[in-house]
Amino acid sequence: MNVVDRFLNYVKIDTQSSAASSSVPSTLKQLDLARFLEKEMQEMGIQEVKLDHSGIVYGCLPSNTDEVLPTIGFVAHMDTSPDMSGENVNPRIIEDYDGSPIVLNEALNIVMDPEEFPSLRENIHQDLIVTDGTTLLGGDDKAGIAEIMQMADYLLAHPEIKHGTIKLAFTPDEEVGRGTENFDVNYFGCDFAYTVDGGAIDCIDYENFNAASCKVSVQGKGIHPGSAKYKMINSLLAAMEFQSLLPVFDNPAYTDGYEGFNHLNNMSGNVDFTQMDYIIRNHDEHLLEKQKQDFINAQDFMNKKYGYPIISLDIQDTYANMRQHIEKDMRVIEKAKAAMTEIGLTPRSSAIRGGTDGAMLTYEGLPCPNLGTGGYNAHGKYEYVSINAMKQCVELLIEIAKA
Repeated sequence: MNVVDRFLNYVKIDTQSSAASSSVPSTLKQLDLARFLEKEMQEMGIQEVKLDHSGIVYGCLPSNTDEVLPTIGFVAHMDTSPDMSGENVNPRIIEDYDGSPIVLNEALNIVMDPEEFPSLRENIHQDLIVTDGTTLLGGDDKAGIAEIMQMADYLLAHPEIKHGTIKLAFTPDEEVGRGTENFDVNYFGCDFAYTVDGGAIDCIDYENFNAASCKVSVQGKGIHPGSAKYKMINSLLAAMEFQSLLPVFDNPAYTDGYEGFNHLNNMSGNVDFTQMDYIIRNHDEHLLEKQKQDFINAQDFMNKKYGYPIISLDIQDTYANMRQHIEKDMRVIEKAKAAMTEIGLTPRSSAIRGGTDGAMLTYEGLPCPNLGTGGYNAHGKYEYVSINAMKQCVELLIEIAKA
């Protein structure tokens, strides 16, 4: 089986996670893929295969050399984003992409145009896997799973390639910030690891956002509209007013690179009560604190204006930038860069505009930067992966694993 066949098998399994759920994992359907991988790993000959109570799948390729080498881990997540359905994914392969707009769904007039998605220009003459325009693809992060599994399969089939102990782990609920909530770092037992999770394969990334969440509760005063004069306070309108008090350009639609943002990603309510859910992000921890203060200032202003606690906030820190920990020992980065150079890539690093399981693992004492998978436009119907890049990623992982 090759890496594409594995990937196409995995995306058939709906593993969408849910931020609204408190179960472990957040959706039971993630266990469908976990059990599939457990069985596949056992049949391949991977050792110490374990599916734990939280849905994490672990495995091990024992060292095949007497040389003392570091134990290296590779991690990917099984869940797909709550932002769009991952059910009944119908992938299509485009061979030797010519750079023109891709019609994903003619009936629905859904077209992926390189004018809007310039990463397509970087993948001309590549073979691409795209969606049918009605679901996401699942390349985030089933491409990573497929590449790790293909690496393991290759190493098992080629015992002449000497390597130290290699550990594998596939996690649920990364997309809802809970991927490492039950991860057993001591059981995993690695000196360092890599998440294999999205983006260009010449990237070794070890900077990510500092992150917080903010739940904004708006308590209005619901009165029958026929007798509402000078009595009604519409919580929906107050919620809109609260949003208007935040800096207008601290919005993901207007930011890139190292710029942070406040992102309103859910809002529901009625006249009497409205709730808004924000994520707050910045690479600079001091600027993140300023953004959190903006929320507090808006709360204070509105509570003073309306004369009662119309706004209440629940601000929680969720993860932090791993850079300050990785930079204490750059061997994990240097090993990946050397492997990239060996297979003909020019390594580069960029700031991750998001979070990874690796950031949380790094803070638990396991240095864990991120490697790209060849996947683009995650979390929506325009998601695609490059088959050429997936194959080259497998080559990269093998090179990293080598003694």
